Amino acid sequence: MPRRYGARMTRVVSTLAAAVAALLVVAPAADALIQVDRGIAGARIGNSQAQVRAALGAPTRVNRGTNDFGRFVVFRYAAGLQVTFQDGGVSTASTTGLGDRTAKGVGVGSTEAAADRVSGVRCESIGGDRICHTNEFAGGQRVTSFIIRGGKVARVDVGVVFD
Repeated sequence: MPRRYGARMTRVVSTLAAAVAALLVVAPAADALIQVDRGIAGARIGNSQAQVRAALGAPTRVNRGTNDFGRFVVFRYAAGLQVTFQDGGVSTASTTGLGDRTAKGVGVGSTEAAADRVSGVRCESIGGDRICHTNEFAGGQRVTSFIIRGGKVARVDVGVVFD
């Protein structure tokens, strides 16, 4: 009987070790919450309010209003995440929190040089601000912007440009 228990324990330990190893392989992707030109932390461009609530839970605050493009709704979450809905779905996801990062580890607090190394990003001064971004600021374009203050990323926006 002790021998049988030992074999079973060996299988349990082996299975547990394999599960832990699999988690370690997957863990880096779980930290990559900024998806360039797609979204941030479960809020993807075009997602409905219900989809964002399913992914992120209830927001800590909801604001509603209108602008030149019509009605909008803003979900605010802890840790600096803000999700704006306009024209039927997520139009912008923004973060000022330190936790969200690209697959290469770039996010709020990273240097401008690190943001400039993100694939498809270029840095420039626009209207007195320093911004590293993808694509062009033209209607319909998806753009990821790393807003630079004092040489470091202060905010990251992923959104669709309205014209």
